[in-house]
Amino acid sequence: MDGQERTAKTDPQDELAARLRLLQELSGQGVRALARDAGLSSSSLSRYLNGQTVPPWPAVVALCRLVKRDPRPLRPLWERTSNPLPAPPKSSRQARPVPRNDLPRDAPDFTGREAQLAAVMAAVDSHGSVSVDGMAGVGKTCLAVHAAHRLAAAFPDGGLYVDLHGFTEGRPPLDPDSALRMLLGALDVPSEKVPQEGIEELAACWRSELAHRRVVVVLDNAADAEQVRPLLPGAGDSVALITSRNRLLGLDEVPPVSLDVLDPRESAELLARASGDPGGPDGRLGRDPEAAAEVLRLCGHLPLALRLAAARLRHRPGWTVGILAERMTQGAGELDAAFGAALAMSVRQLNRSQARLFRLLGLVPGESFDAYLVAALADVPLHSAQEMLEDLLDAHLVQQPAPDRYRLHDLVHQHARRTGVEQDPAAEREQALRRVLDYYVHAAAAADATMPFASPSRAASEVPPPAQLPRFTDKNAAFGWLVTEYGNLVAVFETAAAVGADAHVCELPRFLRAYFARRCGTTHLNALFERSLAAAERLGDPLRLAEAQSDLGFARYNAGRMAEAAAAYEAAGLRLSEIGDARTEAELTMRRGYLAWDAGDVEEPLELFRLAGKLYEQAGCPTGAAGAAAAEAWAMLQLGQREEAASRAREVLATPHTDPGWPPALTARITLGVAVAREEPDAAADHLHRALDVAREDGHLNNQAWCLNCLGVALRQMGRYQEALASHREAFALLDELFEEHWKIHFLNGYGETCRLAGLPEEALRLHRQALEMAPRLGNRYEEALAHEGIATVLEETDPDRAADHRAAGQAVLKELTTRAG
Repeated sequence: MDGQERTAKTDPQDELAARLRLLQELSGQGVRALARDAGLSSSSLSRYLNGQTVPPWPAVVALCRLVKRDPRPLRPLWERTSNPLPAPPKSSRQARPVPRNDLPRDAPDFTGREAQLAAVMAAVDSHGSVSVDGMAGVGKTCLAVHAAHRLAAAFPDGGLYVDLHGFTEGRPPLDPDSALRMLLGALDVPSEKVPQEGIEELAACWRSELAHRRVVVVLDNAADAEQVRPLLPGAGDSVALITSRNRLLGLDEVPPVSLDVLDPRESAELLARASGDPGGPDGRLGRDPEAAAEVLRLCGHLPLALRLAAARLRHRPGWTVGILAERMTQGAGELDAAFGAALAMSVRQLNRSQARLFRLLGLVPGESFDAYLVAALADVPLHSAQEMLEDLLDAHLVQQPAPDRYRLHDLVHQHARRTGVEQDPAAEREQALRRVLDYYVHAAAAADATMPFASPSRAASEVPPPAQLPRFTDKNAAFGWLVTEYGNLVAVFETAAAVGADAHVCELPRFLRAYFARRCGTTHLNALFERSLAAAERLGDPLRLAEAQSDLGFARYNAGRMAEAAAAYEAAGLRLSEIGDARTEAELTMRRGYLAWDAGDVEEPLELFRLAGKLYEQAGCPTGAAGAAAAEAWAMLQLGQREEAASRAREVLATPHTDPGWPPALTARITLGVAVAREEPDAAADHLHRALDVAREDGHLNNQAWCLNCLGVALRQMGRYQEALASHREAFALLDELFEEHWKIHFLNGYGETCRLAGLPEEALRLHRQALEMAPRLGNRYEEALAHEGIATVLEETDPDRAADHRAAGQAVLKELTTRAG
């Protein structure tokens, strides 16, 4: 293998793929057999061999071992591949001015643990990761977060925190797939770069993103080694701090640090610091050392229990330590855990409204919450919710991981749930949980309404609205809320499904479409809509059922599952033909137009977009009508109707709107730029550059690639071939970052035509042949015909016979399409 060295100019990812292909040749096996023996999926191995995806290092080792080759010479090349030079910023999401910091607040009264903290720092320094284990309430998270804050200055690219819910009562541990998507989202990785499926692929993407950053990651409350292993950083300088109640024996590469309860000296010091006691013989603790020792004993020397007890002393200046010990003794049998006495005593000091809220918080499905959610949960005004949260915060019954965000420690959450079951009627708890579900449906709907999307969602109708909702001033504020609440929204959906709240299961996914389009990809959205459809079937509402089938079809379309999308659209159409609903029918018609376009039809999409526009007008939905008009203009342009396309695009741009990223305006501006490129080159360039600026501001790689390729086509029509080539090349550099390879089919032939006119016939042939290979596989016959014509044009002078064959083949495809349309 050493004899296969490339020059320094060779792309390292291409070189690594070539080395892997050599390993396949040495094995003498096909892709499926080799993948099976190496423990990989065949689709993943195929991407590794083609250079589309960087494999994780264990996959490289497995392939080398199969052919009895030493993998170590490949390690430097793999590290260069996993840690490429950063590309120039292409979007607002790729160039955040402020690094993400999700770390909870460091404990101001952190006490003791000198030896354990030193062990944690040493393990991070030597291995890049550490696991902290110990019993509940012993201070694992506090130590890990404290260490992360100590490390923060050396890791300027961010501090990430995720609760893995390994031991959270009432909810299953967070699966690695969801955890990885949350972490990648926290790094602002565009959804187009995130693999649609496969833990192995997601973990490789995560490690690749960390390879060129210095990030400290806290993985809190892990269930076991299998949950954590995909989340660990790989090559690079990022580090991970893990906490678990169990010793993670399966992570041999992660040194463990075990915590026990505090020793008597540390316990006394923490009790004094947390209660505000000055120390010495004149303080409350010093005046009654026997009672103080009893408090330490009742707390079991657990940090959580000590802070709860200290909060009572701090807020009760008239109490002696003896009174504190007496009150704790009264509740000592309430829980089996050592901190039960302190916790029960803290709860007993609450007034009736505060105690009710505390019990209701045990019903909250997510891991953190804000005052708006609490107001809905308790059915109280927002200002009352804020005041009660501050009281619970002072009592150490809730934590504040970030400004205006609150959470319950697992053990406190468990106690709240249990006392709620014991003290509150089942009907009251059920009503409170329904208010939580109602709140999240309406809050998600409000955020979704602020986000730009081609077809706006219908307002939430069947779910009662809460008294107050967050106000989203713009799309960035709405998107920020969705990012923060993503884990909670998923938990709420699961809770709604578990309790049989079918109306909420139907409604919630509809209001996450724009968010998923920007951040989370399509695999999870497909799963949500499949369950939403099942809920609609149980409800028996024909309109809901039609909407759910249409939504599922659109999710499948975005995932490249075209046949399944067509089947879902067909089912939705049959429902709508029975009941009639212009708005839903308009949306379905638009979606059928997109599907027809990707299938290679040219005239059918135009007819469908026109019909959708009429239906949107009948339904009184001007935004939808504008989106249909913009799509109609684009379809006209593809048919060569440049004047008509330009006229329709100008009509869309004249429609009043306030958001520069409004999807109909973006489509219309791109269409107009290409349509007038020959007659009005300056105006065309201005339209396309403005569209590109908007796409970059919104951070959509797909839209940026679309703008750049259309800019290349327009520049080619102006005769500015070198600028056109540069634009196409930048577009395809973006497309190479996307996992949806089928997007390239829309641009390959146009890029090839530009290369031909720029005097690069070999490059033009390569691009047209790539399109010819891809188009039949994707079912896009129109691009197949264009590829044949492009090849014929390039070969006309050098090989007229082959050129004639390709031209005839292209014309045959076009004739077939025309016959089918007729």
